[in-house]
Amino acid sequence: MKHRIVVLGAGYAGAYVAGTLDRRLSPADIEITVVNAEPDFVQRLRLHQLAAGQEIETPQLADVFAGTGIRLRLARVTAVDPERQVVAVADADGGGELGYDTLLYALGSHVADHGVPGVAEHAFDVTGRPSALRLRERLDSLSRRDEGGSVLVVGDGLTGIETATEIAESRPGLSVTLVARGELGAQLSAGARSHLRQACDRLGITALEHTSVEAVEATRVLCADGTALASDATVWTAGFAVSPIAAAGGLEVTENGRIVVDRTMRSVSHPNVYAAGDSAYAIGDNGRPLPMSCASAGYTGMQATAAIVGRLTGRKVANTKLEYLGNHISLGRRDGILQMVDDEAHARPKYVGGRKAARIKAGILRMSLWASSHPTFGLPKRKHRLAAAPDTSAEKAVA
Repeated sequence: MKHRIVVLGAGYAGAYVAGTLDRRLSPADIEITVVNAEPDFVQRLRLHQLAAGQEIETPQLADVFAGTGIRLRLARVTAVDPERQVVAVADADGGGELGYDTLLYALGSHVADHGVPGVAEHAFDVTGRPSALRLRERLDSLSRRDEGGSVLVVGDGLTGIETATEIAESRPGLSVTLVARGELGAQLSAGARSHLRQACDRLGITALEHTSVEAVEATRVLCADGTALASDATVWTAGFAVSPIAAAGGLEVTENGRIVVDRTMRSVSHPNVYAAGDSAYAIGDNGRPLPMSCASAGYTGMQATAAIVGRLTGRKVANTKLEYLGNHISLGRRDGILQMVDDEAHARPKYVGGRKAARIKAGILRMSLWASSHPTFGLPKRKHRLAAAPDTSAEKAVA
């Protein structure tokens, strides 16, 4: 009987891992199934552009995995049972269960409302393609009005900054306000913060600093200081959360539901389960948890792949890099900030801004799309056979 590998999620991490495993492992010994709720690859890094009104490329997963032995199951994951080694899914035909021998959990993340009343009912977000398109429809309706409209972006993390600047540049008839809980761009160096402020001024964005939102209503948000801010479209970008599926299944998770993994992305509670991307709570080479990001998806995906191939084929498991080097922030299509960080994850004094940073970010987006759309390109063609008894417990990591 073939060794069954099931990959949950076909985002930046899942698509890469599935394609690489297919290229590295012999089809005589394995079968790989990818479960994803949507039929296309979603460029999550560019969903704020989609919401602002731009067209972004969405490769079909059937085309991404064409020519491989990967089976694509279009379904929504509803439960994971690591004791029985099955995954429950729901689709148009009712769904069912998929058994596995090795599981790669890469279901990503969604918007976190932090328990703020009204977010789920009234706010928009850009963490998924359907929600980004919903925001786009709302912005279209506001743009058609003679009096325009007001857009309130809550959260000044990278997603909030990129969303506010993209909307302001793409839809100059709308009034955009960016609400920051602390100082605007607090995670950036002094020079980069100054550049960000200048970009907001240039684009006509109003920045409200040291402002905490306590409730979201249909046409306004209520702040902790008692003020009410009018809003025709409130965009919530104040953090991310993961699905409760891993926790409900009995996997060891953090307080916020991320799967606790060892250095090789292996679950510390269930040795035949691996996690990558936003779903994994992984400690980077700097001793700090890797942030939820596309870059982290790449690093954790490479490590998970190396571990799965090594253990199934009886080879030593190499430790790949787990780095957090910095942030690439777009400020519309013609401006940006490249902010590198030190080993303590603090912003370095120097930064790159302007068109050069925008070109670098655009290059990263193109590279990420191409790599995700061609997951087997450039990989060794040699197919490794599985060991007689694949390792599911003993550690064989290279220091």
